[in-house]
Amino acid sequence: MPDQKQMYDKGKVVAGLVIFVVLITFPFWYNHLKAAPAPQLELTKKAQAAKNCVRSKDYMKAEHMQLLDVWRESVVRNGERVYVNEEGKEFNMSLTNTCLDCHSNKAEFCDRCHNYASVNPYCWDCHIDNPKEKK
Repeated sequence: MPDQKQMYDKGKVVAGLVIFVVLITFPFWYNHLKAAPAPQLELTKKAQAAKNCVRSKDYMKAEHMQLLDVWRESVVRNGERVYVNEEGKEFNMSLTNTCLDCHSNKAEFCDRCHNYASVNPYCWDCHIDNPKEKK
Protein backbone atom coordinates (compact mmCIF):
# COMPACT_ATOMS: atom_id res chain seq x y z
CA MET A 1 0.00 0.00 0.00
CA PRO A 2 1.46 3.42 -0.95
CA ASP A 3 2.28 5.72 1.88
CA GLN A 4 0.69 9.14 2.39
CA LYS A 5 3.66 11.05 0.81
CA GLN A 6 3.35 9.17 -2.51
CA MET A 7 -0.35 10.09 -2.68
CA TYR A 8 0.48 13.79 -2.39
CA ASP A 9 3.19 13.50 -5.05
CA LYS A 10 0.65 12.19 -7.59
CA GLY A 11 -1.35 15.39 -7.28
CA LYS A 12 1.75 17.51 -7.77
CA VAL A 13 2.72 15.54 -10.86
CA VAL A 14 -0.76 15.84 -12.38
CA ALA A 15 -0.91 19.56 -11.55
CA GLY A 16 2.55 20.05 -13.04
CA LEU A 17 1.52 18.27 -16.23
CA VAL A 18 -1.63 20.37 -16.55
CA ILE A 19 0.37 23.59 -16.08
CA PHE A 20 2.95 22.37 -18.60
CA VAL A 21 0.30 21.58 -21.22
CA VAL A 22 -1.41 24.95 -20.68
CA LEU A 23 1.88 26.86 -21.03
CA ILE A 24 2.97 24.95 -24.14
CA THR A 25 -0.39 25.38 -25.90
CA PHE A 26 -0.96 28.98 -24.76
CA PRO A 27 0.18 30.65 -28.04
CA PHE A 28 -2.20 28.47 -30.05
CA TRP A 29 -5.37 29.05 -28.07
CA TYR A 30 -4.52 32.69 -27.29
CA ASN A 31 -4.28 33.51 -31.02
CA HIS A 32 -7.21 31.33 -32.05
CA LEU A 33 -9.24 33.23 -34.65
CA LYS A 34 -7.07 36.33 -34.28
CA ALA A 35 -4.81 35.68 -37.26
CA ALA A 36 -5.13 38.21 -40.04
CA PRO A 37 -6.35 36.87 -43.37
CA ALA A 38 -3.83 36.54 -46.16
CA PRO A 39 -3.60 39.78 -48.14
CA GLN A 40 -5.40 40.11 -51.44
CA LEU A 41 -2.87 41.18 -54.04
CA GLU A 42 -3.57 44.08 -56.34
CA LEU A 43 -2.39 43.43 -59.87
CA THR A 44 -1.47 46.23 -62.21
CA LYS A 45 -3.51 46.69 -65.38
CA LYS A 46 -0.64 45.21 -67.40
CA ALA A 47 -0.59 42.07 -65.22
CA GLN A 48 -4.36 41.74 -65.49
CA ALA A 49 -4.18 42.08 -69.27
CA ALA A 50 -1.43 39.46 -69.55
CA LYS A 51 -3.63 36.92 -67.69
CA ASN A 52 -0.68 34.52 -67.38
CA CYS A 53 2.52 34.92 -65.42
CA VAL A 54 5.81 33.15 -66.11
CA ARG A 55 4.28 30.09 -64.38
CA SER A 56 0.86 29.32 -62.92
CA LYS A 57 -0.58 31.49 -60.16
CA ASP A 58 -0.40 28.67 -57.59
CA TYR A 59 3.21 27.89 -58.50
CA MET A 60 4.22 31.53 -58.26
CA LYS A 61 2.54 31.95 -54.87
CA ALA A 62 4.42 29.03 -53.41
CA GLU A 63 7.67 28.85 -55.37
CA HIS A 64 8.53 32.31 -56.73
CA MET A 65 11.64 32.64 -54.57
CA GLN A 66 12.99 29.29 -55.75
CA LEU A 67 12.35 30.32 -59.34
CA LEU A 68 14.17 33.62 -58.78
CA ASP A 69 17.10 31.74 -57.23
CA VAL A 70 17.31 29.49 -60.30
CA TRP A 71 17.16 32.56 -62.52
CA ARG A 72 19.92 34.29 -60.56
CA GLU A 73 22.12 31.20 -60.82
CA SER A 74 21.46 30.84 -64.55
CA VAL A 75 22.13 34.51 -65.34
CA VAL A 76 25.05 35.23 -63.04
CA ARG A 77 26.91 31.91 -63.17
CA ASN A 78 25.99 30.53 -66.58
CA GLY A 79 25.23 33.66 -68.62
CA GLU A 80 21.84 32.28 -69.67
CA ARG A 81 19.19 35.00 -69.94
CA VAL A 82 16.18 33.26 -71.51
CA TYR A 83 13.70 31.18 -69.50
CA VAL A 84 11.29 28.87 -71.32
CA ASN A 85 8.20 27.98 -69.30
CA GLU A 86 6.14 24.78 -69.49
CA GLU A 87 4.10 26.13 -72.40
CA GLY A 88 7.23 26.93 -74.42
CA LYS A 89 6.93 30.72 -73.99
CA GLU A 90 10.23 32.58 -73.56
CA PHE A 91 10.90 35.19 -70.88
CA ASN A 92 13.91 37.32 -70.08
CA MET A 93 15.23 36.16 -66.69
CA SER A 94 15.10 39.53 -64.96
CA LEU A 95 13.42 40.52 -61.72
CA THR A 96 13.55 44.17 -62.70
CA ASN A 97 12.53 43.94 -66.36
CA THR A 98 10.26 40.90 -66.36
CA CYS A 99 8.63 40.58 -62.93
CA LEU A 100 8.47 44.27 -62.07
CA ASP A 101 7.28 45.12 -65.56
CA CYS A 102 3.87 43.63 -64.70
CA HIS A 103 4.06 43.85 -60.92
CA SER A 104 5.38 47.39 -60.68
CA ASN A 105 3.33 48.22 -57.58
CA LYS A 106 5.86 46.70 -55.16
CA ALA A 107 4.15 48.12 -52.06
CA GLU A 108 0.79 46.60 -53.05
CA PHE A 109 2.11 43.38 -54.53
CA CYS A 110 5.42 42.22 -53.02
CA ASP A 111 5.49 44.03 -49.70
CA ARG A 112 1.98 43.03 -48.61
CA CYS A 113 2.75 39.31 -48.68
CA HIS A 114 6.30 39.64 -47.42
CA ASN A 115 5.10 41.72 -44.45
CA TYR A 116 2.27 39.25 -43.76
CA ALA A 117 4.76 36.35 -43.80
CA SER A 118 7.38 38.35 -41.84
CA VAL A 119 10.11 37.80 -44.39
CA ASN A 120 12.73 40.26 -45.60
CA PRO A 121 13.94 39.13 -49.01
CA TYR A 122 17.32 40.43 -50.03
CA CYS A 123 16.23 41.10 -53.62
CA TRP A 124 16.17 44.84 -53.02
CA ASP A 125 19.80 44.87 -51.88
CA CYS A 126 20.76 44.77 -55.56
CA HIS A 127 17.57 45.48 -57.52
CA ILE A 128 15.76 48.79 -57.54
CA ASP A 129 12.12 48.39 -56.63
CA ASN A 130 10.65 50.59 -59.35
CA PRO A 131 12.88 50.59 -62.44
CA LYS A 132 10.47 52.78 -64.42
CA GLU A 133 10.95 55.69 -61.99
CA LYS A 134 14.75 55.47 -61.91
CA LYS A 135 15.30 55.73 -65.69
